[in-house]
Amino acid sequence: MITSDKLTAERIAEIEKVPIVYDEDSPKFTGEELREFVPYHKEYFDITPKKVLVSLKIDADILAMMKATGKGYQTRMNNCLRKAVLEGRF
Repeated sequence: MITSDKLTAERIAEIEKVPIVYDEDSPKFTGEELREFVPYHKEYFDITPKKVLVSLKIDADILAMMKATGKGYQTRMNNCLRKAVLEGRF
């Protein structure tokens, strides 16, 4: 996903070809070490996505199934979409 008008797909491909070099100033961290990193000012890291009102057509049977799960079905639908996006199924 490109998040900048200036960062084109070609530029991303070019950047990905540059090898990563680790040294004492920029060591390679393990997954466990990376999980220990936390923002210094946590109050500035509001990562809650902004909700946007949209009009969307969904198959009636899918909507009925989601509504049948009870209150909060729209949030669950959003979670299903988010999971699909994060897993690269889009």
